[in-house]
Amino acid sequence: MEGSPWFNFALLFVFLLVVSKFVFKRHANPRNLPPSPPALPIIGHLHLLKEPLHRTLHELSEKYGHILFLRCGTRKVLVISSPSAVEECFTKKDIIFANRPRTLAGKHLNYNYKTIGFSSYGDHWRNLRRLTTLELFSTSRLAIFTSVRQDEVRLLVKQLFQDSSREKPTKVELRPKLLELNFNIMLRTIAGKRYYGKEVVDQEAKQFQIIMKEVTELLGSSNLNDFLPVLQWVDFQGLEKRMVILKKKMDRFFQNLVVEHKRIRGSASSQSVNEVTKMTLIDVMLSLQEIEPEFYTDEVIKSVILATLLAGTETSSTTMEWALSLLLKHPETMHKAWAEINTNVGQARFLDESDLTKLNYLQNVIDETLRLFPPAPLLIPHESSEECTVSGFHVEQGTMLLVNLWTIHRDPKLWVEPERFRPERFEGVEAEGYHYQLLPFGVGRRACPGAALGRRVVGLALGALIQCFEWDKIGESEINMLEEAGIVIPRAEPLEALCKPRQTMINLLYDL
Repeated sequence: MEGSPWFNFALLFVFLLVVSKFVFKRHANPRNLPPSPPALPIIGHLHLLKEPLHRTLHELSEKYGHILFLRCGTRKVLVISSPSAVEECFTKKDIIFANRPRTLAGKHLNYNYKTIGFSSYGDHWRNLRRLTTLELFSTSRLAIFTSVRQDEVRLLVKQLFQDSSREKPTKVELRPKLLELNFNIMLRTIAGKRYYGKEVVDQEAKQFQIIMKEVTELLGSSNLNDFLPVLQWVDFQGLEKRMVILKKKMDRFFQNLVVEHKRIRGSASSQSVNEVTKMTLIDVMLSLQEIEPEFYTDEVIKSVILATLLAGTETSSTTMEWALSLLLKHPETMHKAWAEINTNVGQARFLDESDLTKLNYLQNVIDETLRLFPPAPLLIPHESSEECTVSGFHVEQGTMLLVNLWTIHRDPKLWVEPERFRPERFEGVEAEGYHYQLLPFGVGRRACPGAALGRRVVGLALGALIQCFEWDKIGESEINMLEEAGIVIPRAEPLEALCKPRQTMINLLYDL
């Protein structure tokens, strides 16, 4: 006689429990694994991982050490939070840890692991790296789009000025404005279009906004299916179904952009192609497609569009929001940054990118913001391609590697008063001089190729907002500095502040 469904489920659970105990006992500590908390059968350490994840891992590292081993379902995870371990993983063993873990987001939302952030080490990744380094984010290419970045920043300044009162400060919610600024900069660079702003109301723009909002939400959501593959049989949380639907919408939208640029290029004479298309990043890649069609397929072009959008928007806007939050908490630092801009730029013109090299204190503010609130505090996970040792501990092939920047950036053994916002700590020392102590953009061959672009955008926008407006917090209560969960860590509460045009800049602002 067949048992009831509940009885069958109970038998299955007991069976899995016995098997898991045997497996865990058999592999209790093969060849000196790193320290590890007590684990549960089947789920391992998943029950310990609370959001925000970087804080939970920080607490575990304080208890078990800077080299920490976790079992998350079927995945083995190595968490490192010391400069020496980071240096070992990304210099001597850089190739071993150059792979990316396989996840549902990589499969469905990153063109089957074809984007530069989610593809593992190999010929495809090397070609993408060459493309981004030489063609998309080179110094000469960044210089071509300088006017786009300056134009978008001034449009933001103009909007804030139009919405503000000359007599009293006006309340401003900064997150949507900063996000729209960064999206428009990247979109104009990629496709020559603006999809955000009061004047942008067409259906194409609305469709794009909806798609990218869904993409960022799904990429930032915790997905247990990646750690317990058995849950994929029932699509636990329904995330995979949502990803598949979104993938089709996203791919269709990006394909239309590519087709549109092909049509424009086809209708233009060879002499006027550059003038007609203004050589956006799509056009750069279409030119390369004519030379190397076997690599620069439409799918590769679309994967680069997606990766550039994701890497160049959320991270920069989040850094700006944290920087303004810290400056509002420390008005003396805000005044010092403004005084530097006033001395080096003055009040007769707007700050531009060429001024940034002279604004050392502003750069220190940005570095200190990135130290305290790195936009991706665990970076993008790496994965070992073979067995190795890290700090003398055995690491198995296929182990996911997480680098906890949060712990490194706030380690009292590395930093004086690590919890304090003090841009002066970088005076006379380039941020790069901190080697493996300050790593907001990663390190090694998988470091962010768009770091220089991100610094330009953040520096230009933050400098312009300080130059043109007086900022103050709302009320007497302290600004909430808690983080929200996700790959990119924004503030838990969107920043609101009081904004008033500086009297010395009024005439220039009227001329915008």
